[in-house]
This record gives sequence, structure tokens and C-alpha cells, in this order.
Amino acid sequence: MSRIVLWFVKITGWLPALIYFRKKVTYVNEKEKYHGKMLLVSNHKSLMDYPLYMYTFMGKSLRTLTAEVMYNKGKLMAWFLKKIGCIRVNRDTYDFCFLEETIDILNNDGTVRMFPESTLTKDDKMQDFKPSFVYIALESKAPILPMYTNGKYGKKERARVVVGEKIYLHELYDESKSDKENITYLTEYVRDYIVKLGERACEKK
Repeated sequence: MSRIVLWFVKITGWLPALIYFRKKVTYVNEKEKYHGKMLLVSNHKSLMDYPLYMYTFMGKSLRTLTAEVMYNKGKLMAWFLKKIGCIRVNRDTYDFCFLEETIDILNNDGTVRMFPESTLTKDDKMQDFKPSFVYIALESKAPILPMYTNGKYGKKERARVVVGEKIYLHELYDESKSDKENITYLTEYVRDYIVKLGERACEKK
């Protein structure tokens, strides 16, 4: 990652983003602190979710898990994604090196952003979450920061973001159950929480 490139993108894109997104951010807990390592987990409605969250957390260097399809859009795009700190996820080869890389970033007090649906939502119904974020959170003990976006970009309606309270999955892990049972439960627990954040976003209209 190049901090120079990342901050160049942030600074030059700040005003256009302000006008384009017209974002409204709501916090479940206004007193929550966002220091140290965090794993941002959100629904995924548009490719514009990437810059939206970049400007929601302007002061943090967000590392984003990014599918290989984005890297296949050309050498310039692959270079750019690398420079702004994206973490490549190659789903075609079932290469899980991204797990180790993500855990290492979190263990060094970094902030990583994930979209566990692993694809864009095609309708208003949130898709099932892939459980990789649970493994990462349990291994690193990083808190999950659940978030929801309504995906309304470049339209009359404002882009709305709801930021939930931190969730510490290792504190919810039940030793009396198997790993598989825990992973399934924790995956659904976070997904259900984000669904509720979405309901809250609708109430704010």
C-alpha cells in the first residue's frame, strides 16, 4: 500500500464525493470509539460502497478485501488497487492467503473492510454471508464494526450509512458447541444485526 497514493485519492476526491454521495451517517452508539484494530463488515449494493466508506472513515487507512475480478480489469487497475491497500481475494483458485494477510494487518492495529455477501446484492434482500470474516475475527480477536448502506448513489435520495456497535465474536463463542456450530451461529448473528441496521436506515427516511 502507498499512503501517498491513498491520500492523493482521498484529497482530490473529497469534494466530488461530498456532492455525489450527500451521505448521512447514523451511529447506534454516538459514544463509540473507533481506535485500534477493527474489521468493518457491511452489506454490498454497489461498487460505490468502496469510496463511500473511504470517506466515511476519512482518517483511517482502510484495507479492503477485493475480488480477483476487479484485478482482471487491466494492469492499471491492478496497480491502483494494490497502491490503495486492497487485499486480493482469488476465488477461482481457492487461495486463502488473504486470511493470513488480513489477520496480520489486524494484529498490527490495522482496519480492514469486508463485504461477506461476496457479490453485489441484486435486489433489496441481503444475501447469505460467507463465514471467512468470522474466522478472521476469532483468530485476531478484532472487534467487528457492523455497517449498512442503502446503496443510493448519484440520485435524489441521500446515501445513508448506519454504523452499529462493535461486536466481539470471541466473547460470543460457545465452547460447549462444535466449531461448525459456532461459525454458523456467529455468521448469522452478524448478518441479522446488519439486517436490523438496514431497517433502522429505512426508518430514518
